[in-house]
Amino acid sequence: MPRPSPTGEAPRRGRPGYDQETVLRCAIDLFNRRGYDGTSVGDLARELGLTKSAIYHHFPSKSYLLQAALSEALDALAKVIDTAVASEDGARESAYQRLESAVRQSVEVLVEHLPAVTLLLRVHGNSEVELDALRRRREMDAKLADLVRAAAEEGSLRSDIPPDLTSRLLFGMVNSLVEWYRPNGRYDTAAIADAVTRLAFEGLALRGR
Repeated sequence: MPRPSPTGEAPRRGRPGYDQETVLRCAIDLFNRRGYDGTSVGDLARELGLTKSAIYHHFPSKSYLLQAALSEALDALAKVIDTAVASEDGARESAYQRLESAVRQSVEVLVEHLPAVTLLLRVHGNSEVELDALRRRREMDAKLADLVRAAAEEGSLRSDIPPDLTSRLLFGMVNSLVEWYRPNGRYDTAAIADAVTRLAFEGLALRGR
């Protein structure tokens, strides 16, 4: 589905043979390889074998491409976290179970949207679009810390480590996947999600040792 532009204007229809999704995928790849500031619309056009005007027919600006890419990652991650937090009132699942589910599903989102999440984790706030992305990340971090705190308060999670630190370490492990995970590699999504979740919530030590 076409994404709304940062200015609120209706997205443009792609020309026959060139769809917006293809342009966006290529842009994300170039941004990850060369950096956003080091990539021009001309670079993208050459990569796709198009003219710059053809790129602008799909997307109004380079910043619109960045916003669409970051929104892809942020929207998917926010959905996971908001679901875990929103089910707090009257939920049958404990905070611990919802936190565990959020970790597992975050791994799944990262794998499914690997290039976009990789780009998200590399932004530094050099533009309004990047600053907004960082703001949204901070909001998610706060929600996760609250979920960790709730799990500790119900007696399901250790309370001797500050919740915000636990949250950062927990999801830092999830985010580290962008550095080494490759599609079609040795481990599939389910295996990685299971390993991360078990390691985070059960630890490395064998019971009784």
